[in-house]
Order: sequence, then structure tokens, then C-alpha cells
Amino acid sequence: MSTIDLIVLGMLKKQALSAYELQKQVDYRNISRWVKISTPSIYKKVLQLEEKGYISGQTTKEGKMPEKVVYSLTAAGDREFERLMLALACQPISIFLDFNAVIVNLAGLSAEKQSFCLAGIEDNLKTLKGFLQENLWLKEDLPEIPPTGLAVLRQQLALAEALENWLAELVEYMQKE
Repeated sequence: MSTIDLIVLGMLKKQALSAYELQKQVDYRNISRWVKISTPSIYKKVLQLEEKGYISGQTTKEGKMPEKVVYSLTAAGDREFERLMLALACQPISIFLDFNAVIVNLAGLSAEKQSFCLAGIEDNLKTLKGFLQENLWLKEDLPEIPPTGLAVLRQQLALAEALENWLAELVEYMQKE
């Protein structure tokens, strides 16, 4: 079961797109900030989904532009989309934060280097929070942004704020030690 499958099938459920357009949508919607997805994985996934019969590609040519393959959801792909939606919604929620590998190993560093690591995490959290705030501000009044997309942006902002508070408590605790 793959989150990338669900992302691609969900986009194609709304409209037919080329692999390039899928990748651009992932970039525009900042999906890679909350789901591990990369440009090569999108292209690879499109080929896999087509092999499985979940999507079908049609080669098109517009004017002087090179040919491109535009993918659309098949009936089997629609069923797979629904199956993935139900299956993923019922899975236990996991939150993977790569910087936790740093946190659990802080004791192996000097106090100065611990502070440096924590400051780096803090800076990155502030950057993330600023990005999310700006993105939400830019997109919250756009009619093409669905309420569910805004909900994910708000969720990510709430998580960033919670992590910021958590980190402040950790820094305070570490300074007392």
C-alpha cells in the first residue's frame, strides 16, 4: 500500500495529466513537505500504475510542442483509489521526524555541540513555520484551493507550532542538566 499511489490516483481522479503535470502539481501543492515523494518516484509510479491497469496513457501533441502522454484513471484505478483511501484511513497514524535520530543521540555530544544541533533544528522549524504561514496566507482565498488542501496546510502549521513549543521545553531541560 503506497501513499504515492494514492496521491497520483487522486490527482488523476480529478483530471487527466501528464507525468510532468503530476510532478508540477506535487510541487505547487507542496506535497513533498508532508509525504515522502520525489520527482523520480512520480515518473516511476505512473509507469507502475499503468502496468497494473489503474491508469491509461494517451499520447497527444499540441502545436509545436513535443508529444506527451496524458494519463487518466481507469475503472480499476477508481476502485484502487477507493480501496487505498479506506485502507490508509484505517491504519495507525505514524509520525516520522528525521531529527529525532539527533535528539536520541544528543548525549553523545559535548554541551556546545548539543546546543548547535538544537539550534539547527530550531532554525529549521522556524523556516518551516514561516513557509507554512506564508503559503496559507497566499492560498487561503484562492477558489482553486480545496478546503481539504487548506486543512492540511493548517495541520502542518499546528504541528510546526507544537514542535516549536516542544523544542523550547527540551532546550530548557537540556540547559538545566
